[in-house]
Amino acid sequence: MRIILDTNLLVSALLNRGTPPRQLYDHWRQGRFALVSCEAQLLELRAVLERPSFSGRIKKSEAGSMVNGIRRLALMYPSTPAPEVSTDPSDDYLLGLAEVSRADFLVTGDKGHLLRLGHRGPTRILTARELITLLGG
Repeated sequence: MRIILDTNLLVSALLNRGTPPRQLYDHWRQGRFALVSCEAQLLELRAVLERPSFSGRIKKSEAGSMVNGIRRLALMYPSTPAPEVSTDPSDDYLLGLAEVSRADFLVTGDKGHLLRLGHRGPTRILTARELITLLGG
């Protein structure tokens, strides 16, 4: 199973242990699914994690470990032209990644934009809680 975790979920996984985003991150690290990512997402993740608002809340070593682990262990795809589909253009690269990777799921907390789409081609867009339920906890 190929899954894209939106950047907001990856950040949440570092901030809040025991939550659905953290559970999904741990499931990936345990080999329960293949994580799909791209360099554009890693750049976005680094930029978000370097914001002053996270400096006292997320250890730099944990943030670096996450980025390096994704780069090393995820199914990395080249950046592709992003379809102009979402009402938030900064999300479009994830939809392009879903297309090129043929991911089964794109998991996000973005209720205002991505979740409204429901799917992109064969990729179903859902919340972390919904995917945890599908994976059986």
